[in-house]
Amino acid sequence: MDLLINSIQMDWPVLLPILICSILVVAVALNRWSFYNKNKRDVIQFIPKLHSELKDNNLTGAEKLAIQLGGVIGEVTEEAVRIFSEQKKGFSRSFDIAAALATRKLEHHLTIMGTIGGVAPFLGLFGTVVRILYTFQDLASKGNQSAAVASGIASALIATAFGLGVAIVAVICYNSFQAIVKRYEDDFQLIKLLFLSFVDSDEEVKVETASNITLK
Repeated sequence: MDLLINSIQMDWPVLLPILICSILVVAVALNRWSFYNKNKRDVIQFIPKLHSELKDNNLTGAEKLAIQLGGVIGEVTEEAVRIFSEQKKGFSRSFDIAAALATRKLEHHLTIMGTIGGVAPFLGLFGTVVRILYTFQDLASKGNQSAAVASGIASALIATAFGLGVAIVAVICYNSFQAIVKRYEDDFQLIKLLFLSFVDSDEEVKVETASNITLK
């Protein structure tokens, strides 16, 4: 503990960036966890209900379901209903735009965490190099003191340990949140395929109707 306190007192200028990174990691992690928790929805129960409304061509009921569901999934579904009612032919492209905008909301601030995960070890290594340089400088001026050298190197390694600790937490959180975003993207694709199945069925009905008219 004395070594840690001594290291912080002596090396605070190089440890300060790592401390700022750790605060950012915690802030982003809490922000994203709160956002994902608020937008968590049971898609398994929602999809059959939506399918039933679309099967009956009840777009008003589908829109009410989306509003009732809420969250990012509800917003994307509500936009899908609007696109479906206005332009079935270009549904896929328009839906992809809505899904991409929703994904941006889900990925907000994650680049900060990913960057810290890559940079924090180098900040720790920089602090270690600086402290070792000061240790050798003291050694040159005071003579051969093995205890001082050992203490200086131990103090220098604390910066590396801090940097690695922050990086490990940042990478774990970043990968976990990316997995959550991927699940949301899979839900978007599931909703898209559901709507496209009705777009295709409508086109098939039109083709069959036109064929019957031609045969007559």
